Amino acid sequence: MDIRLCPNVKVKDDVTVKTKQFVSDWLLTMDEIIAACMTYEGALSEPEDFPKSEEPVWILGRRYSTQTDLAQLRADVQSRLWLTYRRNFAQIGDSNFTSDKGWGCMLRCGQMVLAEALVRRHLGRDWVWTASTADKTYLRILSMFEDHRSATFSLHIMAQLGVDEGKPIGEWYGPNTVAQVIRKLTPFDEWNNFSVNVSLDNILIMDEIKCSCQTEGERSWRPLLLFIPLRLGLSEMNPIYYSGIKKCFKMPQSLGLIGGKPNHASYFIGFMGDEIVYVDPHTTQDSGSVDKKTTEAEVELDKSYHCSFAQRMPLEHLDPSLALCFYCGTEKEYDDLCNRMRQELIDSEKTPLFELVSTRPDYMKDDNSTEGATGMCMELEDHHFESEDDEEFEVLQ
Repeated sequence: MDIRLCPNVKVKDDVTVKTKQFVSDWLLTMDEIIAACMTYEGALSEPEDFPKSEEPVWILGRRYSTQTDLAQLRADVQSRLWLTYRRNFAQIGDSNFTSDKGWGCMLRCGQMVLAEALVRRHLGRDWVWTASTADKTYLRILSMFEDHRSATFSLHIMAQLGVDEGKPIGEWYGPNTVAQVIRKLTPFDEWNNFSVNVSLDNILIMDEIKCSCQTEGERSWRPLLLFIPLRLGLSEMNPIYYSGIKKCFKMPQSLGLIGGKPNHASYFIGFMGDEIVYVDPHTTQDSGSVDKKTTEAEVELDKSYHCSFAQRMPLEHLDPSLALCFYCGTEKEYDDLCNRMRQELIDSEKTPLFELVSTRPDYMKDDNSTEGATGMCMELEDHHFESEDDEEFEVLQ
C-alpha cells in the first residue's frame, strides 16, 4: 500500500517522509506521523478537502457549492459523528485487546452509520454540531458508542456479537458482516426501536421491508435502517456502476455507504465530480467518556468525535464490495425512497445496482438460502476484504 502524508513534513536531518520503508526504518507510528502533520507550521492552513470548482458537492442528500457554501459544507461534514480507532479502553471480553487499531475500522464505519441514523431520528438532518453543543439528546447518542460493555453500540458489544458468529476478536470485518451484526444488535435498543433490514442477493423486496417496519396490530412505523450489501466487480469497481452510486448520495434518505479499499474501510458520505467523499476511522485516539460535557477534558474529548475535514478519492479506487445505507423515519419517506430507486436506479440505468421488486419472486419462495433478502438470517460472509496487517503504515492527511 502507498502512504499519503503531509507533503512538507520533515524529520531527522531534514529528510522528507515519503515511503513506508522510511516509516519502518525510523519506527514512526501512525499516530506520531499524524501528530507531526497536525503540528507542522502551515501544514493544514489551507486544507484541500473541497477545492473551488464548478462541480457541486453532494453530502448525504444535500447539494453544496464550493464557491458559495464552503463554510456550510464543512460544518455539515464536521457535524457527522466520527468514530475512530481508540486505545486504553477496558479489554474486550476474554481477549487482551485494549485498542482496536489495525482491525476495527469496518466496525467503526458501522458505528458511524448507526450514529447518523440516530442523529437523523432525534436531531434531524439540519442539525449542526459546534464545540459548545451540550444538548442532552446529542450527549445520549454519543454515550451509546463509548468503548465499554455497557454502551449499547460499543465496539465491545459489536465485537462480542461477532465472536458468537465465528468472528474472533481482532479479526477484520467486511461490510456485510457489520450490517448483519448491527441487525442482530438493534433489538436491544428500545429507545430507537429500529427495524434493520439487510437486503441480500442484490434484491430489495419492498413489501417485506415495509411489513417489518409496521407494528403488528396498528399502523405505527418503526424507523427503517436499510443496508444493501453489493459486489460491483471482481477485484476492481466496474465503472458502469459509478452513476448509480452517485445517485444514491443525492437521495435525502441516504446514510452513505461503508466500504473502502482492500484492508482499509472508510465511511463514504458523498461525492464531488468523479471523486467520492469520506471520513476515515484510521486515527487512534484515547478512549473516554464525554458524560455531561462539563469539564475541559470532556469538551476536548467531544471534539475528537468530529472530523474537521473530509477526504476524497477517485471512485475507481473504491473496492467493489460495499454496503449502501439508507434511513426512513416514516412510511412516507420509505415510499419516496422506493420511488426514487425505481426511477433513478432501475429505470434509468442500463445496469442497475440491484433489483427492486414489490413482492418475493416465485423462484425465491421455496429457497431457504434466500431468507436473508430482508435480513431474516445471519450469514457472515465477506467478499474481498482481508486482514489489516499493514494498516499501521497507512496514514492519510
